[in-house]
Amino acid sequence: MTVDTKQYSLLIDGALTAGAESLDVVNPATGQAFATYPRASAQDLDRAVNAAARAFSSWKLTDIGHRKALLRQAGDIILTHADELAAIFTREQGRPLPLALQEVQGAGQWFHATAALDLPVDITEDTQTRRIEVHHVPLGVVCGIVPWNFPVLLAAWKIAPAILAGNTIVLKPSPFTPLCTLRIGELLKDVFPKGVLNILSGGDELGPMMSAHKGFAKITFTGSTATGRRVMEAASRDLKRVTLELGGNDAAIVLPDVDPAKVSEQLFMGAFFNSAQVCVATKRLYVHDDIYDRVRDHLVTLIENAPVGDGSQQGILFGPVQNLPQYNRVNAMIEEARAEGLTLHQGTIPSGNGYFIPLTLVDNPPESSRVVQEEAFGPVLPLLRFHSVDEVIARANDTEYGLAGAVWSADIEQAARIAARLDTGTVWINQNLQSTPLTPLAGHKQSGIGVENGVYGLMEFTQPKAIYIPKDTASVV
Repeated sequence: MTVDTKQYSLLIDGALTAGAESLDVVNPATGQAFATYPRASAQDLDRAVNAAARAFSSWKLTDIGHRKALLRQAGDIILTHADELAAIFTREQGRPLPLALQEVQGAGQWFHATAALDLPVDITEDTQTRRIEVHHVPLGVVCGIVPWNFPVLLAAWKIAPAILAGNTIVLKPSPFTPLCTLRIGELLKDVFPKGVLNILSGGDELGPMMSAHKGFAKITFTGSTATGRRVMEAASRDLKRVTLELGGNDAAIVLPDVDPAKVSEQLFMGAFFNSAQVCVATKRLYVHDDIYDRVRDHLVTLIENAPVGDGSQQGILFGPVQNLPQYNRVNAMIEEARAEGLTLHQGTIPSGNGYFIPLTLVDNPPESSRVVQEEAFGPVLPLLRFHSVDEVIARANDTEYGLAGAVWSADIEQAARIAARLDTGTVWINQNLQSTPLTPLAGHKQSGIGVENGVYGLMEFTQPKAIYIPKDTASVV
């Protein structure tokens, strides 16, 4: 096993800083530690927050054009180092190298796209006597907490809009995937003024310390709904603003007028991309009874032939589950389904100590089963029969989550009518897993609070400020 001997560092106040302790990073394809990273202390957190607060006093006054230029520069640097970052990404996250490269490049492009956004100035009144302008001003120091499933792209989703809006930020990567983010901090160290961007890595204790820290004005968090509730509870103590992008149990509805073979290939990737570790992946697949058997058979063939393995090897499409706790959780869900006598169709996995789970299709389980009711966040897909549109909409909406959904039909107008009735923040028609820097992502119900991306997401990093401007000052001057 090759060991990564690079010294990774925290970024605090524009300087690379070693932690007093270090922690191991495990390659999920081998189950073995291959690198170490610094563990930030409470004192490191205080230093980062204080540096960000000092930087905010001047950064908030900078011209937005200057902020845009620095964001574009940051995006250029990430794109220039994309191959290096992708190699690190695959070792710590597990995703196959070509797909890891896509994420890193996407992060660089997200910086560029965010730099093209503008904060509006709303005019609520413009009469002979006065003009009222509503500006959107920055909040202060932002706390960003990033998960392990999309560690680079989701860091960009938080860094770029926070900085563009005039805030400063302290960002924490997941303890399972810290290396790419720390390396990006090193690459961007001299792009922004000292203290504008700070990056801290650490153990499980760091997230709660950050959520409770009084120096933050806002927390932007992506992760599970259970953890999101704890973040919101901590934030409530001093009224921090929050943006929470949380879990989902996303339903896809397949009507009988589609080509089963063609649609199955797209459904397959929509469910299993990144070994199904995607918040908006299809997690419940409802297929009309008329084509159910054909769609199932196509999916089974795809599952049985899917190349699963170490993402550093050529030709691999699906890597391991990212970490041991998630590996154990998903395996437990599969074993429970097997114990209940449910029908499972599974692919193959390589031998060894990696966290590999076979792609698994559960054939028409009861709606009440765990594999339907819970978000697996791993390669387990329940395939469910339905008979009528009203029935399947009711079943799709019968969940505490409301992140995304999809409708597949040759009749676009009918699909759009169904999409309008789904209780989710995003609905795709004849596509899936799509997102753009200009389009808001918002979770309904227990899938989150607030918005990410586009102008809607940018404004989450601001607060409105109304300025009343008289047009006649004769009475007071």
